[in-house]
Amino acid sequence: MVWFWYFLIYSFLGFLLEVAYARSTGEPKQDRKCSLLLPICPVYGLGALGLLALPEAVRGNPLLLFPAAVLLCTGVEWLTGCFYEKVFLVTFWDYSHLPMHLGRHVCLRFALYWGALAVAIYWLLHPWVAWLAPRIPAWLTPPAATFLLVDTLLTAMLLRRTRDTSSLRWYLRLSRHSTA
Repeated sequence: MVWFWYFLIYSFLGFLLEVAYARSTGEPKQDRKCSLLLPICPVYGLGALGLLALPEAVRGNPLLLFPAAVLLCTGVEWLTGCFYEKVFLVTFWDYSHLPMHLGRHVCLRFALYWGALAVAIYWLLHPWVAWLAPRIPAWLTPPAATFLLVDTLLTAMLLRRTRDTSSLRWYLRLSRHSTA
């Protein structure tokens, strides 16, 4: 159960990081979420789980954690990007305009960001997340997992039908109608 909550917490925190990054850099797509209902970016949750699965000798040493995180998180990002492209028929990010990219899904600049982010997360944030996750009541896990599954299935169906990530931004259309 704790790993499930780690996934959700880090997916949500990744969403918040994406929003902050998009707003600070002036990106046109400001919301950055990857599901229909939940404000999450699963690539961050998957990356965090991968990091937490590393041996303690690696996690406990920033000089080992950084290169391991560069490789691991870049691999997770590449696999997730390929998954979205092949299964959901969309592309959430495209680094083809950046130097040293590999198949649009990864590039050297962001690989280095993942390494630095992983060290910061593990040393600064994870102690708090590790304290919080086991304290989430066990009875919340089945409904949360069901909601995540339903949201993932609805997201997959919508993205496969529209082939457009902006279809996940349904709430923007609602806010335009309410102000009109």
